Amino acid sequence: MSLTSTQSGDARVITVSADRIDAAMAIQFKEDMRAETEGGPDRIILDLSAVTFIDSSGLGAIVASMKQLGANRKLDLAGLTPVVDKVFRLTRMDTVFNLFASLDDALADGVN
Repeated sequence: MSLTSTQSGDARVITVSADRIDAAMAIQFKEDMRAETEGGPDRIILDLSAVTFIDSSGLGAIVASMKQLGANRKLDLAGLTPVVDKVFRLTRMDTVFNLFASLDDALADGVN
């Protein structure tokens, strides 16, 4: 799993550069997310624009990453491809996460 992290204003942007988050990489994803989000700002934006497939294990890994942030920090998701977006909406995870069409939209939302 390859994650890269940058700081943008009051948010840390974590970009997933893999095309899948599935059972084969869910554990590594959670470990990498823990490392990337340790300390830092209260808002994390996960850029999923390169991800074209996610299964229940991948979904669970993202939820676990959100929970490990704690109550005072939040995880927003940006750049969901149509298939990934559909998984989040079918599982009603769109009620748990803020979903943004693009990273730019997510960053603009933080300005308000």
